[in-house]
Amino acid sequence: MDDNLLRIFIAVTTFAVVIQAGILVGLYLAVRKSTAKMEALATEVTSKTLPTVQTVQNMLVELRPKIEVLTTNAAESSNMVRNQLARIDATLTDALDRTRLQVIRADELLNRTMDKVEETSEVVHKTVISPLRQVNGLMAALSTGVEVFLGQKRRHPRNGAGVPQDEMFI
Repeated sequence: MDDNLLRIFIAVTTFAVVIQAGILVGLYLAVRKSTAKMEALATEVTSKTLPTVQTVQNMLVELRPKIEVLTTNAAESSNMVRNQLARIDATLTDALDRTRLQVIRADELLNRTMDKVEETSEVVHKTVISPLRQVNGLMAALSTGVEVFLGQKRRHPRNGAGVPQDEMFI
């Protein structure tokens, strides 16, 4: 029985080895087929991208001096703009300072003029209106004295003259 059992194990082992060999042959064929596809794909990618890469490199070589000139011009332009803005700032500051000075002068002139008008008003009041009031009071007193002396009393003042409240508002 040992012989039969040994033969069965050998037969099963042989069958397993043959199946493994078949699987290995199948894997070999699949890898070979995939390799062929990968090589074809790599060749296609290389044939399509290599000219594009070369074109991009050529463009970069051609554009590099132009880009350098462009950046140099941009730097010079920004410096010029900065300088012009500094000049404009100085000019506007000067104009603003001068305007402030003129406004201050105008304010002082207006204040002096208003002071002179007030002084003139006070002088006119003292020299003209006060004596006129005194003369008016003297005339009213004389008029009243003459009327009393002659016997006539004034019952209705003329046009509201002589009313003490009216003199308060002058």
